Amino acid sequence: MDLAPRGRLFAWAFVVLVAEIVVTLWFVAGTHGWIVPLTEPLTTDFASFYAAGKLALAGTAPLAYDQAAHQAAEWAATEPGVKYQFFFYPPVFLLLAAPLALLPYLVAFGVFEVATLLLYLASLRAILRPDGWRWLVPALGFPAVFWTLGLGQNAFLSAALFAIGTRLLDRRPGLAGLALGGLIFKPHLGVLIPVALLAGRHGRAILGAAVGAGGLIVLSWLLFGTQTWTAFLAAFTGAHGTYEDGRIELAGMITVFAAARLLGVPTAFAYAAQALAGLAAASVVALLFWRRAPLPARAAALIAGTLLAVPVLLLYDLMLLAVAGAWLLAAAHEDRLRKSEIPTLLGGYLMPFMCRPIGLRFSVGIAPLASVAMLVAAARRGLIR
Repeated sequence: MDLAPRGRLFAWAFVVLVAEIVVTLWFVAGTHGWIVPLTEPLTTDFASFYAAGKLALAGTAPLAYDQAAHQAAEWAATEPGVKYQFFFYPPVFLLLAAPLALLPYLVAFGVFEVATLLLYLASLRAILRPDGWRWLVPALGFPAVFWTLGLGQNAFLSAALFAIGTRLLDRRPGLAGLALGGLIFKPHLGVLIPVALLAGRHGRAILGAAVGAGGLIVLSWLLFGTQTWTAFLAAFTGAHGTYEDGRIELAGMITVFAAARLLGVPTAFAYAAQALAGLAAASVVALLFWRRAPLPARAAALIAGTLLAVPVLLLYDLMLLAVAGAWLLAAAHEDRLRKSEIPTLLGGYLMPFMCRPIGLRFSVGIAPLASVAMLVAAARRGLIR
């Protein structure tokens, strides 16, 4: 790519970044009632993490899965009357939430988001290997960054673990497995990892993932007890009702299941469509890993395929598209960027900005299209050389 297009892309990314900062500041002001009076107090998803951490510190970790007790802890951390934020994470996540809860709420929020954002940027830089600092503008301007910050979510951490795990897979497979095993804090994101590692005959990575995930599970069991895990399993088995009955906005979900439900498809058929998408994604990932396709193709396919295989993901989880896109760009360093990949990368970049408004206005879920396009681009890279 010559310098003129690069300059234009940087300029547009800078405009997007500035606009998103302005909008974010506007929403922060609105959340605190500085623009118009609020009819009810507002908070972020981080309140859920912080409240669970407080309960763990108090020696009552199982109550993180008791909605009444957990809501009371959220209100104590923020203010009475805020909308309840669900907590369905395994006790492994309490290993992070509890230390954060030692800090004042806003300080903990800032520490968590800044630290995980820096980890995401560092892992993205390791994939892209850019010159200079200008890559930071599009990396920070990616709209999912602001969904993650605005909602106080943990998508920077999951994106970083995917980036680290895939980056090290061929060179340091044991460490790669440890990073991928860390995704046990959000276990549904690991659905295709066994498929990929088994198909690719990555024995050391499988061992590393087992040690990483198993070690975190054992540590959380030792610290928080069997009762906490029992409470989590009971809450987890009933969690699907939260997403099926409309308590979580379908337009804010990015999965095939949600897209089907937005169109009015019955729940059973929506799950069937999701299962077919997951099977197709798993097949592509398995084929690429079995054939030992170039690492960028395998990594992008694994990440994009994960977004297609999981039935419950929300806007901030589109952070994974940044990592998949970075792998496609990394492939272009060795073999020029293909024309068909330009709309794929652009669409993936803009998707976190477009999908919710379109879902709300037209009841059409378009987010899976970006994941499909990224998966197809990765397959073409890996199978057609």
